Amino acid sequence: MPAARVEYIAPWWVVWLHSVPHFGSRLQRVDNTFSPSDETYQESLLLLGVLAAIGLGLNLIFLTVYVVCTCCCRQNHTVQTKQSNSCCVTWTAVVAGLLCCAAVGVGFYGNSETSDGVHQLIYSLDNANHTFSGIDELVSGNTQKMKVDLEQHLARLSEIFAARGDYIQTLKFMQQMAGNIVNQLSGLPVWREVIMQLTELSQQTAYVEHYRWLSYLLLFILDLVICLVTCLGLARRSKCLLASMLCCGVLTLILSWASLAADTIAAVGTSDFCMAPDIYILNNTRNQISSEVTRYYLHCSQSSPFQQSLTVFQRSLTTMQIQVAGLLQFAVPLFPTAEKDLLGIQIVLNSSETSLHQLTAMLDCRGLHKDYLDALTGICYDGIEGLLFLGLFSILAAMAFSTLTCAGPRAWKYFINRDRDYDDIDDDDPFNPQARRMAAHNPMRGQLHSFCSYSSGLGSQCSLQPPAAQTISNAPVSEYMNQAILFGGNPRYENVPLIGRGSPPPTYSPSMRPTYMSVADEHLRHYEFPS
Repeated sequence: MPAARVEYIAPWWVVWLHSVPHFGSRLQRVDNTFSPSDETYQESLLLLGVLAAIGLGLNLIFLTVYVVCTCCCRQNHTVQTKQSNSCCVTWTAVVAGLLCCAAVGVGFYGNSETSDGVHQLIYSLDNANHTFSGIDELVSGNTQKMKVDLEQHLARLSEIFAARGDYIQTLKFMQQMAGNIVNQLSGLPVWREVIMQLTELSQQTAYVEHYRWLSYLLLFILDLVICLVTCLGLARRSKCLLASMLCCGVLTLILSWASLAADTIAAVGTSDFCMAPDIYILNNTRNQISSEVTRYYLHCSQSSPFQQSLTVFQRSLTTMQIQVAGLLQFAVPLFPTAEKDLLGIQIVLNSSETSLHQLTAMLDCRGLHKDYLDALTGICYDGIEGLLFLGLFSILAAMAFSTLTCAGPRAWKYFINRDRDYDDIDDDDPFNPQARRMAAHNPMRGQLHSFCSYSSGLGSQCSLQPPAAQTISNAPVSEYMNQAILFGGNPRYENVPLIGRGSPPPTYSPSMRPTYMSVADEHLRHYEFPS
């Protein structure tokens, strides 16, 4: 039955990555054939990582220049400027948050794809190792049976049939057939060294993949936490929280560029292997396995290099079984003591025939060729595709944290200007948010009235009462009392006609206060207070 042949075709992204120019340390063109032991080839891959490091340096220089220019630039703090700055910071934070969420989503998909591909590679390597181990066990087991078990029975039968030359000749012929089987088994390849190499490769790959997957998972969580906390600091106008998170954002920016360098090196190097995997495997297994056997498993051709050995094995077993059956029929009636050894030989031959069928199935190329294709599919399709998505994650994350870093200085200046505007407002003004917060924490200060009340220079309000002969009606005063409760919670005896127009009490800066004090004192002289 001809073997089913399935060809491996490299995907387009492997061809694209393989076409990336490779340059050495002296910028000379290097062959892009996969050869990890070659120092020149290693330098060409490291140079790709250096390009990512250059990108990181340019990014940091741009951010530094932007931050310095933003901090040194002076603007007129008008209302429109403050509104535009606040709007710009808000939308910048929104864009950075969306970019960070998109980057983490792409990263999770790429990390999962890469992990699936690597685990498929490990699973295929373990399956191939299991097949190779089974072949070696069957070969060694049959060799043991032919050399030890069968020889013991033949030696005892030689003593029993010592008087019969024809039976002795039959035993010698069986011994010759057993020798042919041992010779054919010794001609089969021994996979011990290949098993050791594949086992080491599988273990190292699993170890590296475990920490790679965990590292990216922690990086995703760190990106989300820094982005969310930075946006929270912008929303709460916390300068300390904003500064801390921006420093962490710069660190994450460096990690993003470093992950981009690692992904680029891994993707290009793996693509060089996936472009021509057969050549690399043939060159590296030449000392352990013959090229004919390696090509048989790589291409699964119809002509098996083991067909002749297996055919000789089968014919020798069949001949020996016929000889044993004849001795049981003719020699046992004459030599009853020979029956036990003849039955023992028959059991050994039947067991060897079963092992022969198993060995034939294991040496067939279809099983190992399927494992080979599964390994290539895992590493060259899912694995490299996942690395490309991880590279996209690194780019998006770098853009997101660069945007947040650009928004940081603008937000910082907006916070400082906002606090400076509050500092220019009278502390006793109930419309000053800082004054209301201080009054809430200091009730004694909240009971003090502004400079417009009767307590200015005339003692406390507890000892003085408003004049009884007020010519002004109580309606405006009660109206102001209600408005004063809404705006500050403390009633004040302000200019009543101003309240009558429906206007709230004015807000005065410290520069306007002396002017209004002189006007207020002149106005108070028109009132007469009882002694």
